[in-house]
Amino acid sequence: WEDLEPGLAQNPDFRARFTEQARQAAGNSDAIIAVSRFTASQVEHLLGVEPSRIHVVPHGVPHGPPHGMGLPPASPSAPRENLVLFVGVIQRRKNVARLVKAFEHLPQGWRLALAGAPQGFGAAAELSAVENSPRRHDIDVLGHLSASQLASLYARARIFAFPSLDEGFGMPVLEAMALGVPVVTSNCSAMPEVAGDAALLVDPRNVEEIGSALARLAAEEALREELIQRGRARACQFTWDSAIARTWAVYEKVMAGG
Repeated sequence: WEDLEPGLAQNPDFRARFTEQARQAAGNSDAIIAVSRFTASQVEHLLGVEPSRIHVVPHGVPHGPPHGMGLPPASPSAPRENLVLFVGVIQRRKNVARLVKAFEHLPQGWRLALAGAPQGFGAAAELSAVENSPRRHDIDVLGHLSASQLASLYARARIFAFPSLDEGFGMPVLEAMALGVPVVTSNCSAMPEVAGDAALLVDPRNVEEIGSALARLAAEEALREELIQRGRARACQFTWDSAIARTWAVYEKVMAGG
């Protein structure tokens, strides 16, 4: 719901109509493709779809130079900065307010960059945490960025933080891993499934736990390097070639009446 326009998300008539349309679409489908096992379980339990009709096909992430993400290549020798990066629309589900409070655990000299449009559902409350933070002068609310600006941030960031409350997949986690940034992310919804053992997983509702993970990564260079290597290896397991092949296999099964 929180990916919708705020007015629509809060409109009970729209919510009822949208829910009914989703149930009808699920009921009429020969097959449903879900991007994660977590999303598949939601389709099964919330829409009443039997598991045999649900096929999990994870997204992919481009590898090598990041131009496939719309990002120009960055120099591998570019120096990293004491910068925590978050990429995503500013909205309640993304848990920005708790991230801001957790960032306050880091020593002076660290900055937090929030890259993403600030008009998501509940954005005002999330941004108020920024304005009221004692570290306000260390936090940059950057809004929507161009590909070159985002590439620069990924190249500069020492930590990527994505403590979202709910994700059907969690694409920013894989993108950060593919671009060599160690990740802190949530231990719920689809994030553990995507991150595997290549990130620090935290309870996204626990500010102290998020802050502790950020502080560990900030202080332990060896841990950062370990997660960078694990992250790159993990990202290589998610390719668009595989996603295409598995999607086509579902189509073939449906066309064959299977």
